[in-house]
Amino acid sequence: MINRRAFLKSGLVGSLSIGSFTSLSSMAPFNYPNRSKKNAPIVISTWDFGVAANLAAWEVLKNGGRALDAVEQGVMVPEADLKNQTVGKGGFPDRDGYVTLDACIMDEFGNCGSVAAVENITHVISVARQVMEKTPHVMLVGVGARQFALENGFKEENLLTPESEKAWKEWLKEGEYKPIINIENQRFSPNKLPGNQYNHDTIGMLALDANGNLSGACTTSGMAFKMRGRVGDSPIIGAGLYVDNEIGGATATGVGEEVIRTVGSFLVVELMRQGYSPEDACKEAVERIIKKKPEKAKEIQVGFLALNKNGEYGSYALQQGFSYAVCNQEKQDTLIKGKSIY
Repeated sequence: MINRRAFLKSGLVGSLSIGSFTSLSSMAPFNYPNRSKKNAPIVISTWDFGVAANLAAWEVLKNGGRALDAVEQGVMVPEADLKNQTVGKGGFPDRDGYVTLDACIMDEFGNCGSVAAVENITHVISVARQVMEKTPHVMLVGVGARQFALENGFKEENLLTPESEKAWKEWLKEGEYKPIINIENQRFSPNKLPGNQYNHDTIGMLALDANGNLSGACTTSGMAFKMRGRVGDSPIIGAGLYVDNEIGGATATGVGEEVIRTVGSFLVVELMRQGYSPEDACKEAVERIIKKKPEKAKEIQVGFLALNKNGEYGSYALQQGFSYAVCNQEKQDTLIKGKSIY
């Protein structure tokens, strides 16, 4: 009689020898240029404003600090930058004139915190961390999130700057919402349009620290002139951000509704688990969006950014114009033009 355990073991080996080597041979190799030195810290983030954010995060990483602290400190820079009208204070309001902020954060243990539709609090990334560390919940929203922030020492302030209010009043003349692709990136955009209005940027940041641990953060003011109460992908774990310390992390930017529909960042991490490189995983996630809505995909922008456990990174977007920033021991202020489908 054949021993059951031996039979199962031989069957498993047989299946691996026949089927798995075919799929493994097609997997993208991990040995490619976009890589930090092994066991060396690295931080990457979306868009041009990621350069300054990375430098703040690097101050934590270069001194042996935790990736979680690095990403929080890093994204706080654009949250406080009044010239950045897509993140934090000074962000564009919704169509009723209210600035509402969304953010999430995730650490190496799978702990995560999130806030959405928060008014009058600048550093919502820190509120999200407090949700993660001080509550049994993952997400707080609206009035409840603001109340929680105030109870934990955050100060209320007016987030609507004169510049953003002026842009909103100008928009009210026609009241039409239509995202314009690629005006968010002036260096790499094929459409050199003036100003920084009507865009849908997010800062997503991923870091790997000297201990080999990953964390990520994502924060935004959302789509300019969105419907009151609209929340995109940025504060949603698995959509705008996902981290698995065994594999890697991913973050997204662009039209959040399409990222949510594909659970984009989780998808990228799971593709890396299967052996995809970060760049190839991001490309596949973008192609999933095209497969679902091929016509709409030509009119919007979505970009993914990923970092794996080996310190390898990559991105892919629907349209030209997406960029991401990299900071490690070799390069402190590098901005890279992301690849795109169109």
